[in-house]
Amino acid sequence: MGDRMAHRRPVALAAAVVLAAEAVGAGWLHWVLGLAVDRQDMSLAGLDPRAMAVSTWIGGALFGAYLLLCAVLSLRTALADRPPARLARALLTGAAVVHGVLGALTVGLVGWAAFAALMAALGLVVLTLVAYGPRPRTGDPAGPRDTVAAPAGPSEPPLRPTAP
Repeated sequence: MGDRMAHRRPVALAAAVVLAAEAVGAGWLHWVLGLAVDRQDMSLAGLDPRAMAVSTWIGGALFGAYLLLCAVLSLRTALADRPPARLARALLTGAAVVHGVLGALTVGLVGWAAFAALMAALGLVVLTLVAYGPRPRTGDPAGPRDTVAAPAGPSEPPLRPTAP
């Protein structure tokens, strides 16, 4: 257990760095895509190009902010060296799911290198969640579940085969 404890802080820090870099990259990509849509002067199924560009910019800003929030939560987890709270855990789990889905889409559209990068980010987020585990319940009278002692002896007789 001690070896696992020693490696969890750098993994959470690496996840924070990768998520922050992805936030910047996603924001930049959506900005460029919005500029391309804005300058094309063509409509898609009657939609205004300006509206499509603005919605692309808003979507990129929201997605970048979400990834940046996940990076901050991972950084906070690493600096405090404590498991993330329930909401932070849910947000990081959502980021892991997003990376899995984007990785599945990316392998066919962009290539294996992008897939590998997304799977590395997915691995860092999942490893952070697994290494820190859930927080112990505050009102649990038994304390953490790992410290509960097992009974001294067997409570039932051992099983015996019934067939020859």
